[in-house]
Amino acid sequence: MQVIKYVFQPHGDERGQLVALEEGKDIPFKIKRVYYMYDTAKGVTRGYHAHKSLEQILICIHGSCKIRLDNGYEKKVVPLEKPYEGLYVANNMWREMFDFSSDAVLMVLASELYDENDYIRNYDEFLQFVKENR
Repeated sequence: MQVIKYVFQPHGDERGQLVALEEGKDIPFKIKRVYYMYDTAKGVTRGYHAHKSLEQILICIHGSCKIRLDNGYEKKVVPLEKPYEGLYVANNMWREMFDFSSDAVLMVLASELYDENDYIRNYDEFLQFVKENR
């Protein structure tokens, strides 16, 4: 499984840091939706789903967390610990977000608007979908 982790260019001086993201330049898709998670309780795992067509970039803009990726054949855990790093998550990829620090803010840039029909929330259905769409 190929894991694509982007390192975005921070710009800063004595005033602080800034990271600018532009679709087509820093992000490989048009951004149609942005959301973020915070105040995630200790021990909670989020996600437990895949998408049929949606692509995402996950950025832990504060604190840290881990992402478990599963393509139906192999699994990898990717830590997100820097606000200038982003993890690309393709469609057909099961994802679980866990081990959130108490101050974690996980921002997600998505290629599509919310569509419940794009979600695969059952792991066995995900495995079947991967097998049929290989």
